[in-house]
Amino acid sequence: MMNEIRLIPGIPRDENREYLPLYLKESAYVVNENGNNSQVYPKNLKEYREQIIDDVVDEWYVYVPDSYDASKKTPLVFSMHGGIMSGWAQCIYTSWSHVADREGFIVVFPSAHLRGFWQIECEPHLFEMLSAPNADGIFMHPFPENLDEDFDVRKVFYLLDRIKSEYHIDEERIYMQGMSLGNAMTAMMARHYGNRFAAMAGSAGPSTAGLLWGEDGKPVNEAGPVNVWQTRMQLDQAAPGEVLDVLEAVKKNRDYWLTINECETLPKIKLDGENNFAFYTGKKANFVFRDVFNRDHGQTFDDAEYVWDYMFSGCRRLADGSLVCTDTNDTCEGDDVSFAVGDDFRYAWVSNEKTELPAKAFMKQKLKYHGLGGDAIVRGEYIMVPAAFLADVYGESFEEKDGRAVLTMKDGRRIQIARGCVGCTIDNKVRSMLVEAEERDGMLFISAEWFCREVMGFWATTCDRVMYATDHYSVLSVHMAKIIRDICK
Repeated sequence: MMNEIRLIPGIPRDENREYLPLYLKESAYVVNENGNNSQVYPKNLKEYREQIIDDVVDEWYVYVPDSYDASKKTPLVFSMHGGIMSGWAQCIYTSWSHVADREGFIVVFPSAHLRGFWQIECEPHLFEMLSAPNADGIFMHPFPENLDEDFDVRKVFYLLDRIKSEYHIDEERIYMQGMSLGNAMTAMMARHYGNRFAAMAGSAGPSTAGLLWGEDGKPVNEAGPVNVWQTRMQLDQAAPGEVLDVLEAVKKNRDYWLTINECETLPKIKLDGENNFAFYTGKKANFVFRDVFNRDHGQTFDDAEYVWDYMFSGCRRLADGSLVCTDTNDTCEGDDVSFAVGDDFRYAWVSNEKTELPAKAFMKQKLKYHGLGGDAIVRGEYIMVPAAFLADVYGESFEEKDGRAVLTMKDGRRIQIARGCVGCTIDNKVRSMLVEAEERDGMLFISAEWFCREVMGFWATTCDRVMYATDHYSVLSVHMAKIIRDICK
């Protein structure tokens, strides 16, 4: 039986406007900073301060759950904090300690040795931009030519060896996750040392494309395939110095691991509230993409829960270096019920399959005019699809002739539509649609949003001229809309 997660009541400090005030440490205070809700400083979080490398007094934190059993092999997670943060802050701003309590693994929260900044590789133009000290006197330190000499890389492997000497660690189940600059650190580790981990995960802050792709268009990678999870925020920005817009920058990061892991099939798409998932299965390793609606830079408090349940819980790297992915706590399956279409799409996404439309979908504006000669006011924009296609997917029969059509549903409902009419009839009762039916090339088109909501009872959501509908609460986000567009357009 799983150990129960026990939430500890905290003392709110909503008046706090400082960034990670030290009074949070080893206190019962909790704060809400940019949506990053903190938990009470956990009692099992142990601080270490020692001189370990190059005469530098360093800092890290280790969380060992009460359920730890030295007779059993125990998984290990490294969780890397964001810029200007610390190991203890990464702990209280995430749910890693909660999930560790339930699942029985150990978490290491290192602190970057240079005032909260990890020493990471970056493109020359970006290094020049960051090399000048900012208002706080923080600047990028030189990156060594030999990555094995990087202080923070050496620190990770020192801590790995030390934890293995002190606890009974399952060497097949070692993972790393990071946020923002910690995500950049994790991504660097994945590119160069991913073959020493079973899976890697990160939230926010995509890497600059120049680090990922060479001038020959091939991915730059030294470690080969590894299971990778990327969480992105809908309102986040591209990395500093990135020449691509954020949509393309995120796509370049996604395509990098799809290429390395040889993920050549279409993903399984799932929307769960504001969480948008795309599960990719690769020949060599898997990749999971999560996009969070209406969030900016950072990580959600439940990110650790999703990363563990959908990926880490089922990933192993065997002694021979091969990767094994078994059943996870949550099944990486797409929505059983799904329908997605967008402006200028040649295909629709139906029940997690790409399905050809008889004619391209298009966006239609619902207009309202005020007075003779008055300007038109746009009251809404809707994706229009052939009614015959909707009948083929969800109906029993369809008859269309001379600008009029009758669709009979599988439950017997009879729907009548006509060219130019905003009204329709359902079982001989008049109803209004969101926008009038339009005829193109001899086919009647109606609003996909209206059909999914009114006729099918689905939850339909639209983002960036893409509509997604399913049978439960969901909100489509911008990066998932791009994934669907790239598949279907």
